[in-house]
Amino acid sequence: MKENQSPMEVRIQKNERLDDLNRKGYQIIQDPKRFCFGMDAVLLSEFARVKKGETVVDLGTGTGIIPILLEARNRGGHYIGLEIQKESVEMARRSVLYNHLEDKIEIVEGDIRQASTILKKSSAQVVISNPPYMKDNHGLTNDNEAMNIARHEILCTLEDVVREAAALLIPKGRFFMVHRPFRLVEIFGTLTKYQLEPKRVQFVYPYVDREPNMVLIEAILGGASRVTIEKPLIVYQDKGKYTDEFYKIYGY
Repeated sequence: MKENQSPMEVRIQKNERLDDLNRKGYQIIQDPKRFCFGMDAVLLSEFARVKKGETVVDLGTGTGIIPILLEARNRGGHYIGLEIQKESVEMARRSVLYNHLEDKIEIVEGDIRQASTILKKSSAQVVISNPPYMKDNHGLTNDNEAMNIARHEILCTLEDVVREAAALLIPKGRFFMVHRPFRLVEIFGTLTKYQLEPKRVQFVYPYVDREPNMVLIEAILGGASRVTIEKPLIVYQDKGKYTDEFYKIYGY
């Protein structure tokens, strides 16, 4: 496949679909039978802060949703998505070509646990990750290997992700992550173990009267000890009706 292909020349398989991202006309190729991106990836791309010309690494990029959304929202210089599953890598590369982003986004096949060996140490201003949330003894599993790898710590752990993020970042570089609140103590302990100081935290609630089901975190490599708890994000104002803030994030 040549890099200058037009979108019409990028093959969409029979089992795949094109999803509109509501940003700059970008679309993404997904297979409904594999793991498709969810709300957490969209919220993380909105929460992350990328400055002009910066290098960004996404650990566990899946089908490339976060680099594509970040490119639409920010003025970063170069985005690298690292993914271990070959089928997802191939799909992500086709989405990059479909959106004519091959000069900005690079999809690399590789293991998160070896990220700082595959890529260059201390080379990124920003690292971002939507890692597997569940340990082996948490949550439900199914027969779909791709979904299990995305949801459960089968091929990498929280510590693997944090360790490699720290190794890839330059001093004072920023790490952004979305995870589950029930693991927050473990998350903070792991971040500080690798000199990643939590700086911003935002909780995401499905409804105003429910417990949060997601947490967005920014940490700085070698940062001072000070954390800001941002205004909570509420997803639904009523059953089936999103809040105005959520609609704005999704670009509606």
